Amino acid sequence: MNGIILLATITVGFVALGLAEAIIHRRNLEKLPLRIHVNGTRGKSSVTRLIAAGLREGGIVTCAKTTGTLPRMIMPNGKEYPVFRPAGANVIEQIRIVRAAASYTAEALVIECMALTPFLQWLCEARLVRATHGVITNAREDHLDVMGPSELDVARALAGMVPVRGKLFTSERRHQEVFQKAASDRGTQMITVTDAEVSRITSEELSRFSYVEHAENVALALRVCEDIGVDRVTALRGMCHARPDPGAMTSHELNYFGRQMFFVNGFAANDPESTEQIWKMALERYPQVEHRIAVFNCRSDRANRSQQLGRACVGWKPADWYVLIGSGTYLFARAADAAGMDMQKVVFAENRRVDEIFEVILEHTGRSALVMGMGNIGGPGLDVVRYFHNRSVLPEEDVNL
Repeated sequence: MNGIILLATITVGFVALGLAEAIIHRRNLEKLPLRIHVNGTRGKSSVTRLIAAGLREGGIVTCAKTTGTLPRMIMPNGKEYPVFRPAGANVIEQIRIVRAAASYTAEALVIECMALTPFLQWLCEARLVRATHGVITNAREDHLDVMGPSELDVARALAGMVPVRGKLFTSERRHQEVFQKAASDRGTQMITVTDAEVSRITSEELSRFSYVEHAENVALALRVCEDIGVDRVTALRGMCHARPDPGAMTSHELNYFGRQMFFVNGFAANDPESTEQIWKMALERYPQVEHRIAVFNCRSDRANRSQQLGRACVGWKPADWYVLIGSGTYLFARAADAAGMDMQKVVFAENRRVDEIFEVILEHTGRSALVMGMGNIGGPGLDVVRYFHNRSVLPEEDVNL
């Protein structure tokens, strides 16, 4: 009997602690009048940074948190700190982020959604963020093993984080009806960034960024900032000076013992559609090279993504060589072979060190080559980016697509 009483006492204690934490968290949320929750398949880390930079430039005390290549907490002065994860990534860390932002008396928190499963996407919004402004960049075929099996299912999963009685901003075109249905159900106003707004972003404005930014991302971030009260000129000025995500698309030129190499970092474009777009941009930017090398960083725990890219890349403008790095490269190769890939063009460099990967690439460059990284930024992907960056002959801000 004493054991049962003890167990009941402990249970009641844990419940009381949970309720107390929930109350404290709700109070911290109430201290943040602007809570902007960013989600989507592609570009959410960039859009999070862009919105935060625009708001800061407009004089709004803003904290931000990204979960992209390297999770970062961005302070009101623009300084960044890594997010400590002693037990790995967990959505509960958003509570710590909210607490930190409240302690800085921030007026705005721009936070990237870190959930994938549909239930956790809803949980992050309904319990952890309770956004005043929701942002969905796009919905594309990625993480189909969790959100799939189709692109429409991905859109439905993302719709789980539509806020209640707030505003939803999106650049997505194909699945607007999914988001509109969720917004109407929750009493939220849906605002779609139009093609005309994207077209207003000029090439001169994009050239002011120190990395390759997409007009859709800038237009979406500007629309959010303008709705909050920061004018376009001010917001854009802040965005151009913002630090890019470590996985942002950059390019680097190398002259290596008479061999000219142009490296494009497209690792963060996880889905086939975005990756193909960047591949086309790279080919157009460097038409004069002798060889074109597509480097796919595979992950055995992202089997679906490897198979998707393996099948899709066969229909793209061809590369001269396909270098496979990371782990589980056979998944990519098998899918590519089934789709009609010439397997004599495939070079396996699985589980190699970054210097060994560079040597493999170097063997296939000829006198000049375009080298583009794709697939995943995690694992050797970021190491490859750093390797080329540290050996480039020009600062990355001087070399843009």
